Amino acid sequence: MKELALYIHIPFCKSKCYYCDFNSFSNKNELISDYIDYLIREIRLYSSKVEDHSLKTIFIGGGTPSFIRGEYIYKLLNKTYEVFNIDSLEEISIELNPKTVDEEKLKIYKEIGINRVSIGVQSLNDHILKKIGRIHKAKDFFEIYELLRKIDFSNINVDLISGLPDQTKGDIISTLETMNNLEVDHISFYSLIIEEGTKFYNWYNNGKLILPDEEEERDMYHEGIKYLKSKGYNHYEISNLAKEGYECAHNLFYWTLKPYIGIGTGSHSNIKGLRYWNFVDFNKYFNSISRNELPIEGSETIDKTMEMAEYTILGLRLIDGIYMNDFFRRFNISIKEVYGDVLNKHLKNGLLHIEGGNIRLTEKGLDLSNLIFVDLIP
Repeated sequence: MKELALYIHIPFCKSKCYYCDFNSFSNKNELISDYIDYLIREIRLYSSKVEDHSLKTIFIGGGTPSFIRGEYIYKLLNKTYEVFNIDSLEEISIELNPKTVDEEKLKIYKEIGINRVSIGVQSLNDHILKKIGRIHKAKDFFEIYELLRKIDFSNINVDLISGLPDQTKGDIISTLETMNNLEVDHISFYSLIIEEGTKFYNWYNNGKLILPDEEEERDMYHEGIKYLKSKGYNHYEISNLAKEGYECAHNLFYWTLKPYIGIGTGSHSNIKGLRYWNFVDFNKYFNSISRNELPIEGSETIDKTMEMAEYTILGLRLIDGIYMNDFFRRFNISIKEVYGDVLNKHLKNGLLHIEGGNIRLTEKGLDLSNLIFVDLIP
């Protein structure tokens, strides 16, 4: 059987963070119960479509999945286990906000099989947390982290962001030292991106949001990565580090271009040479499922040219990069024959390193990877 990853989208939040442009809402709580029912119906619609696939990973993201009642998560996973083949299921992740989860919810998660949690921390500086619209404080994280370990969750990720307003390199290193002392298993360490449609976007364009400059932010990132590597964390993807054996299996599905299905509003899927995406609008999503149709808003066939580009772009996000032999085995053509000019260009400008059949980003390339990715897009 082919391996498959499943993403389940929970678009509800207690409050929307100022930097967030995800498909999420803080003012539609009255839809939660109906939405869960329709998610379950969407899961059922896949019963005859994935018979030749076996689930390897499940990721429940959002929004804030921990905002909704624990029994909803239980029902969703219970139905997933009924519909999908789970003989090879290894990793089940859920995203948490420290302010929207308690011991009762965590015990429900544990009971239904969740074995990895991802905590949206972003910073341990309460002043910065308030500035970015987070509803939790540092103490909330410490309380939940202690509770997770008490309940015996042994695979914990924290999300952190560099380049936040009023943030310094000292803030970053202090936070990372704390995470290392807590023996956090996995750290996602992202750079702030100002996305259109967010409060930050409006404030930034109106001169009301002051951020560290690009050089300061890059210094935060590099010093943070350097510190974590010195403590034994494996830097395996541009923004992700893990203790040995704790790399995120679900995200590795995306980065190695393996098949995945997305359930819920706005979710994306990529399977059997077809990429498609669900309706974002709740009414269109509900109406489609009511007709016993998958709630697909649009789709595109992934031809070989696009698949090669995506494989290369996503593969270069990994610190180990791409092996030429793997590319050839997958596409029956040499990567140099397809992208020779692009590779030579960025080898000369110091963004790529090629040695022993391996192509990877240099440290400079980690900062300027988009210059390469743009050249690879067909």
